[in-house]
Amino acid sequence: MPAGERIVSSPKDIVLNAWKTFSSRDAMRIAALFTDDAEWIAPKGNATAVALDHTDHMRGSHDIARFIAHEMHKMFANIDIAFRGVYADGDVVIVEERMRATLPGGKPYENDYCFVFTVAGDRIRQVREYMDTRKGWRMVFGEEG
Repeated sequence: MPAGERIVSSPKDIVLNAWKTFSSRDAMRIAALFTDDAEWIAPKGNATAVALDHTDHMRGSHDIARFIAHEMHKMFANIDIAFRGVYADGDVVIVEERMRATLPGGKPYENDYCFVFTVAGDRIRQVREYMDTRKGWRMVFGEEG
């Protein structure tokens, strides 16, 4: 291979590598996974965003990386991610997973998620996140009144 030539990975490989890199908690490495104008869109009013007083629509690689590397760990400890499926079609990759973690105060957290990644070149351009928002709210804040 000529010097300077990069191996082109498939969108599925790019997304799977991203999950490994997320666990490093290295904001610079995580930011490099995303396009500069990347977006991460989660459901409005989800429990994580409310509890952390954080937006549900992150914009820009550095804001996304800061959340993944630092901010989410203010709420979730002992994170365990189990993939249920990873599906790819063109530049779109869908990841279905279950996340288990420990909340502040020691309460357990468990929820199912679906992430739809859109890849542009060798970086992630957009993530749309879906989860059981009602279940997440009950685990974080208790039963609704």
